[in-house]
Amino acid sequence: MSTILIVDDSSTLREMIAGLLIKLGMTVTEAKDGVEAQQILQTNPPDLMVLDIIMPNMNGYELCRWAKNNPSTKDIPIVICSSKGEEFDRHWGMKQGADAYIAKPFRPSEMVETVKQLLRQRR
Repeated sequence: MSTILIVDDSSTLREMIAGLLIKLGMTVTEAKDGVEAQQILQTNPPDLMVLDIIMPNMNGYELCRWAKNNPSTKDIPIVICSSKGEEFDRHWGMKQGADAYIAKPFRPSEMVETVKQLLRQRR
């Protein structure tokens, strides 16, 4: 069973994504910002992380860079899920180390398929 960390300052969005992934039999952990996510990553690393960009304390770009530069978390696939949907935002997110970029609003099937594909690639 895979564990997914969802990092978003919106509790509604965290709940929605968690609901999709729990239906697939995955375990979900949640964080409201990058600082809280760092603590979870250091103590209980997930199999995959879904993160927003615009958050208080530490934004998603900073968290993504930190995770990809940390030897214990560098191999965790990262899906950025953000309302910043311009091509530049997508390019910059991938440059920070993200493995996939999904613009909000997104289709639930897009999130599910992206997560499943990245988990398959990791195994």
